[in-house]
Amino acid sequence: MKENEHFNTNERAKYSRDNAPEKNTAKADFQIVGIGASAGGVEALLAFLGNVPENSDLAFVIVQHMDQTQKSFLAEILQRATTMKVIQVSENTSVQPNCVYVIPPNKEMSIQRRVLHLFDFSVPHTLHLPIDFFFRSLAVDQKESSIGVILSGMGADGTAGLRAIKERGGVVFIQEPSSAKFDDMPRSAIEAGLADVVSSAETLPSKIVAYLEHKPLINKNDHDQTDNLPNLPSSFDNIMILLRSKIGHDFSSYKKNTVYRRIERRMGIHQIDKIATYVSYLQENPQELDLLFKELLIGVTSFFREPMEWELLKEKVIPALLAERAPSNTLRVWVSGCATGEEAYSLAIVFKEVLEQLKPSQDYSMQIFATDLDRDAIDKAREGIFPANIAEDMSPERLNRYLVKVDRGYQVVKTIRDMVIFAQQSMIKDPPFTKIDILTCRNLLIYLTPEMQKKLMPLFHYSLNPGGFLFLGSAEAVGNFTDLFKLVDRKSRLYQRLQPLLLTEPVEFPTTFAPTWSSTTQPSATVQNIQSLADKLILQHYSPPTVLVNEKGDILYITGRTGKYLEPAAGKVNWNIFAMAREGLNYKLSNTFYKALRQKEAVTYKNAVVKNEGGSQMVDITVNPLKEPEALRGMVMIVFTDVVTPNVTEIINTTERIPANTQREAELERELMQARQVWQDASTEMQISQEELKSSNEELQSSNEELQSTNEELTTTKEEVQSLNEELKTVNYELQVKLDDLSLATNDMKNLLDSTKIATLFLDNSLCVKRFTNQMSVVSKLISSDAGRPITDIASDLFYPEMTEDVGEVLRTLNTVEKQVKAYNGCWFNARILPYRTLEDKIDGVVITFVNITESKVLEAELRKTKSALEQRFVDQGEELIQVDGMVDEEAQRGYRQAAACQDPERRE
Repeated sequence: MKENEHFNTNERAKYSRDNAPEKNTAKADFQIVGIGASAGGVEALLAFLGNVPENSDLAFVIVQHMDQTQKSFLAEILQRATTMKVIQVSENTSVQPNCVYVIPPNKEMSIQRRVLHLFDFSVPHTLHLPIDFFFRSLAVDQKESSIGVILSGMGADGTAGLRAIKERGGVVFIQEPSSAKFDDMPRSAIEAGLADVVSSAETLPSKIVAYLEHKPLINKNDHDQTDNLPNLPSSFDNIMILLRSKIGHDFSSYKKNTVYRRIERRMGIHQIDKIATYVSYLQENPQELDLLFKELLIGVTSFFREPMEWELLKEKVIPALLAERAPSNTLRVWVSGCATGEEAYSLAIVFKEVLEQLKPSQDYSMQIFATDLDRDAIDKAREGIFPANIAEDMSPERLNRYLVKVDRGYQVVKTIRDMVIFAQQSMIKDPPFTKIDILTCRNLLIYLTPEMQKKLMPLFHYSLNPGGFLFLGSAEAVGNFTDLFKLVDRKSRLYQRLQPLLLTEPVEFPTTFAPTWSSTTQPSATVQNIQSLADKLILQHYSPPTVLVNEKGDILYITGRTGKYLEPAAGKVNWNIFAMAREGLNYKLSNTFYKALRQKEAVTYKNAVVKNEGGSQMVDITVNPLKEPEALRGMVMIVFTDVVTPNVTEIINTTERIPANTQREAELERELMQARQVWQDASTEMQISQEELKSSNEELQSSNEELQSTNEELTTTKEEVQSLNEELKTVNYELQVKLDDLSLATNDMKNLLDSTKIATLFLDNSLCVKRFTNQMSVVSKLISSDAGRPITDIASDLFYPEMTEDVGEVLRTLNTVEKQVKAYNGCWFNARILPYRTLEDKIDGVVITFVNITESKVLEAELRKTKSALEQRFVDQGEELIQVDGMVDEEAQRGYRQAAACQDPERRE
C-alpha cells in the first residue's frame, strides 16, 4: 500500500515532505495516542485524561467535533482535569510526550514525522470526517505503533480511520457504549469488528498503559530471531493447530512475521508475556480463537481504492472484453478476499458506467463471485449497507445514483446488489472458480509466503479465460510468471493472461497444497545431549540409509550414507530423487514410488541392482507413504537396504573360469529377464490403471446423470419460482393499491378530526388507549407513547371521577352517555361517550368526545346574573313602578307580583 493512498482523493492532504522539519526534538520511543470524540465527548475526555498516570511518556492528540463558527475553549476545559500540558494545535506543532494536543475549530489535522499539520475544509457545507482523516495519517506515520481511541459521539466518524490503523498493525481502544452519552461512534467501531479493548472512559488509560508495558515477544528488527525462544516454534504450531481445528482454516501459508505480530498484539492486550502461556489461554478460552482469527484476517478495503486502476478497468479492460463477446455470454468476475464487499460493488458500478458510455444495442450482463474467509464480513457484504463516511471514497454522482440513504448510512441499490454473489471460500484449500474473465486479488498475496504465491499464480492462470485479466494490489506482482501474464500498463497492476508456448507442469489445486516447512522446526545444536549424539551416531553408521521426500520426490531430509544409491545429476541443481538415482535404480525406484502412492501402503522392491564406482550392488528399496505423525503426513520415506550375497569369493572365482562369451550371454540373459519383469510389472499396472479409469469413468457418467437430473429439477424449480414471483408481484400490486387507499382514507380522517377541533379519545374494551386526536392535550396529559396504557393510569385535567363507570355503562347498555364536566382550570367540556362499532357491527371499545363549552357556560352565567338583577329591581321599586299618572298599570302589577313571588314565595296570591 502506498503511504498516501488514503489521501489521494483530497488535495489538502498532499503535503510536501519538504515542508516537514528536518529533525524532531521529541523522544523517539514514546507512543502517540489518537482520540476521536463528538457529542458528549467533553465529559468522556475529562474522565479519560483525569485517569492518565503521571509521567506516562504518552502523547495524546484529540480530534473533537466542534462548532465551526465559535471560538473553542476545549483546551482550557481539559487543562482542569490533567497535570499534562494541554495545547491547541497550530501549524507545524511538534508532538512531545506527556502533552495533550487539541484540534482547533474549522480545521482538519494530519501527522507526519511526529509533526501536526492543519488544513482548511476544502468543500464547505459537506460531510466532514476529521477523525477519519487524522487516524489515517496516524496509521501511515506510526504504523504498528499507532493507537486509536474512540469516545462518545454521534455518527460513524472514526470507523474508517480505525480500519487503517488495524491494517498497519496498530491497536484500537473503544469506550463502552453503555457508558457513553452518545453511543453511535463507539457502537459503529465495535460492529465493524475493529475493537481490541472495550471499556469505560475512566479505565481506558490504564488499559493502554498495561498494553504498552507488555514486552514484545519477537524482535521487530529481526523477524527470524528465535535463538532465545526455544519453545516458540512448537507453540506457534500449536496455535496454528488450534485455529485449524476450531475455525477450519490453516494459516501456515501466511508470512510468519505477520502472524507473529498479530499474535503478539493479542498477547499484549491480555498482558501475557510468554507464547506458551498464550497457548494455554487459547485452550481455556475458545472465544479468543475467534478474536485471533479476526485479527489475522486483513479485512481493510474501500470503494474505488486506487482510482487510476479503476479508470483503466473502465476505459480499456471492460470495453475490450465486451467487444469480443456476444450479449448472451455473461462476463464472469471473481473477487477474491472481498472483505465487506466494497471492491465487488465498485466493479459492478464501473460495469454499469461502461454500458452507459458504450450504449450497446443489446444488454450485456456481468456476474461477480465475491469470496472471503470471514463469514461475518460476507454477511455484512450481502446486506450492502455502509457508513456515511463512504462519501469520501466516491463522487457525489456515484453516491446519489448507486446508493440510497438509510438509517445506518448508505445501502447499495438492488440492481447492483443483484450482480454480486457472495460466498465463504479459501483460495488455499477450496477449488477455484473457472472460466473467469476478470480475477481480482488485491492486497492479499502480500500476506502469503513466497512459496504459496508461486502456487497461486498458475492457479489464477488456470481460472482465467484466454485473454482474461488479473487485477493485483499496488505492492503485488506476478513475479517470474511472465510467461503466463503480461502487464497491461506500466503504472498499473493489471495483467492479461497469456497462452504459454511450452507445456508447463500440471496446475496444483488447493487440495494438493502442502504446508510450508521451516528449518526452525529442527532441534537446536545447543540443546543436544549425550542421548541425541548417540542416536545421531547410530543413524549414520548402523541404520539403513533413508531419504524423506514429498509427493513429487523432492528431497526434504537425508539420514545415513546414500552415496551408493544417489548422486547429483549433471547440469542445473536438481534435488529430485528420481534425477539423482544411480544407474539401475531409475525405473525401479520410480515404479515402486508411484505404486506405493496409489496403494497408500509400504511397497518393497527386492534385489534391485545398482551400479556405482565400486561395481554392482544388490539393494532392497522400501517406499512408505507416511500417515503419522501429523507433522509428516503427506510425505514419503524411502529406505535402502543392502542385500548381502553369500560366498562372494566363490562366485567370483567361478566367474573367472567362465569364458567371456558365456559371461556376455549370461549378462544379456539377466537383462532380458529383467526387461521381461519390467514389462510384466508395467502390463499389470496398466491393467490396474485401466480398471481404475473405467471405474472412474462410470462414476463420472453416474455423476453427470445426477447433475443433469439436478439441473432439470432446478430448471423446473426456477420456473415455479418465476411463476410464484409473478403471483407475488400481482398480490403486491393489489396490496399497494389498498395501502394507497388506506393512506388516503387515513389522511382524510386525520384532516376531518383536526378540522372539527374536538378532542376525541378511542378506548378498547379494557379501557386502554387506542388512539387520540391532538386536541386531547387540553383535556389530558396524553403523549404518543401512552398508546396501550389504561386510561385510569393517566393524569387528567377534568373533574370527572365517574368516567370509568360511565364507560362501563355504555359498554353494557350500548347507550350514549352525555355529561357536562368541569376542568381544574375552570373550563367546561361536554363529554359524550358512545360505543365504537366496527364494519362488522362488533363493539370494540368506546369513543369519547370532549367539546369545549366554556363560552356557552360563561354566557349562561351572565344571562342568569342579568335576569336576577332585573328581578331584584322589580322588588325594590315596588308599587311605584306599576303606577303611571296616578293610574294602576295592570301589566306592571302582574310583573311585580311575579318578581315578589320569586323573592318570597309566601307573597304569592
